[in-house]
Amino acid sequence: MKDEILKFFKGDVEDNEETLTKYSRDASIFEMRPQLVLFPKDSTDIQNLVKWVEENRTKFTDLSITMRAAGTCMSGGAINDSLIVDVTRYINKIVEVKKTVQEKILPKFPGSRYVEVEGEATVQPGCFYRDFEVETLKQDLILPCYTASKSLNAIGGMVGNNSGGEKTLSYGKTEDYVKQLKIILSDGKECVVKPITKNELDVKMMQEDQEGKMYRMVWNIIQRNREEIREAKPKVSKNSAGYNIWNVWDSTEPIGTVTDKTLFDLSQLIIGSQGTLGLVTEITLRLVKVKKVSKLFAIFLKDLTPLGNLVDEILKHGPESIESYDDKTLKLAVRFFPDFLKKKGVGGMFKFMMSFLPEFWMMVTGGFPKLVLLVEFTGDIEEEVNQKMLKLDESLKVFKIKTHITQSTEEAEKYWDIRRESFSLLRKHIKNKHTAPFIDDVIVMSEFLPTFLPEISKILSEYPIEFTIAGHAANGNFHIIPLMDFNDPKTVGIILELSDKVYDLVLKYHGSIDAEHNDGIIRTPYLKKMYGEKIYSIFEEIKKVFDPYNIFNPGKKVGAIQGDIQKYIIKSDPTAKHSS
Repeated sequence: MKDEILKFFKGDVEDNEETLTKYSRDASIFEMRPQLVLFPKDSTDIQNLVKWVEENRTKFTDLSITMRAAGTCMSGGAINDSLIVDVTRYINKIVEVKKTVQEKILPKFPGSRYVEVEGEATVQPGCFYRDFEVETLKQDLILPCYTASKSLNAIGGMVGNNSGGEKTLSYGKTEDYVKQLKIILSDGKECVVKPITKNELDVKMMQEDQEGKMYRMVWNIIQRNREEIREAKPKVSKNSAGYNIWNVWDSTEPIGTVTDKTLFDLSQLIIGSQGTLGLVTEITLRLVKVKKVSKLFAIFLKDLTPLGNLVDEILKHGPESIESYDDKTLKLAVRFFPDFLKKKGVGGMFKFMMSFLPEFWMMVTGGFPKLVLLVEFTGDIEEEVNQKMLKLDESLKVFKIKTHITQSTEEAEKYWDIRRESFSLLRKHIKNKHTAPFIDDVIVMSEFLPTFLPEISKILSEYPIEFTIAGHAANGNFHIIPLMDFNDPKTVGIILELSDKVYDLVLKYHGSIDAEHNDGIIRTPYLKKMYGEKIYSIFEEIKKVFDPYNIFNPGKKVGAIQGDIQKYIIKSDPTAKHSS
């Protein structure tokens, strides 16, 4: 197989032991060994590979392609037992970053106008976000849907997973920033997908090729099932479960209504599809202007009862983000405090220790809070941000809770350090256990949090596992990643049992099993539980339209069972061989 591919492939094709071992893992709990790892030089390489796979799918057993960028996927979406195509080696360029100036009308004041400065960037999928951000910041622009792992992940992975992060409350997810995509379809041809009018759609549907078929079939699926699709859309603010079918056509219009202003956007199906519908080769993104001032307001809750009302009150003041972590996370920070100090160096160590005196005194007098909320305010004028903080502080007095307004960026960083680093510290200090992301991305509406969080903690406490809970409180999105011993034969059973119980609870509160980390191997078997037979069958139909021979990343989004979790889960402690 390798020799045949090398006849047309300009890039690198590797099958040595070290490479196959590395690419058998991503950041999930799974291991699947590929046959070959390919590093294409350009889009033409990928087009030719897709054509070859389609022509040889019966000659070679289970021939398929999984596109991979940084390999940081926590759901198992970046692994496969056939061909892995890594785009980070060569298809990693920033094509262009530019500012755009747009004149807008203020809706509250008819006739008044203002100039909004935004930006646009075109980038290849293998570009690491950390490199991308350096270039956008040179023009005071940023892609605000960046993830907590922004120092590790690549832009292609953000599109594949429909990623979100700390700024999602104000700015949304990746789906809100993609202007257009170049994708390679199952016939090996590259096309552009972007929002188009109904007139433009009619022209597309007349094409006698895979692209034309794609537009015709998806249009028919949506029109035939429009009411069911509208009703099935999760009511939560973030969702990466299943295919984003409800965002392709404006479902808010009455059925049968079509105007030339109504946009049909197939890129919304590709975003979050984990490379199961086509292979992305270029991404054009909208950027926003960087705000100059950022300050943090910390809230310490000993009782979760007022959480829903508290979040509602905070939202009235226009924060950019509301993050959170639980008492276990805070205790980890205290337990492994020396590790935080090591990162600060000699100069910063004393300042870091002194900055915790208010919290230390609070805990001595009042005990550990059950939940810490981090409320971030941003703006271009410092006084404006300060006023927001003071007004929030005044409005929260009725709740009789402990609060603290940070006075500097350095002071705010200590809270972000705890939010981002504590679990990695736990993993570092607990021997023979490994992070196990399998219920790591649940979301419910924030109004349900006062009852949801205690219930989920009760379920988790029934099992012999260590865990912390942290996440995006305003969105009701929480990340739960236990530490587990994969040498223990009971681990697989616990994972399956806990998944069922936690997802039943999430659906009881009308949430989603997956807010931003996507389905992969770990959640695809539960999509039917979440959506029901009808919507799941629509997902299957969409997959068939785009990928009739199932050559694009099979077993993700559709076509997986719980037995796949058991089959591909790591069977022993992978710490020594894991590489992302």
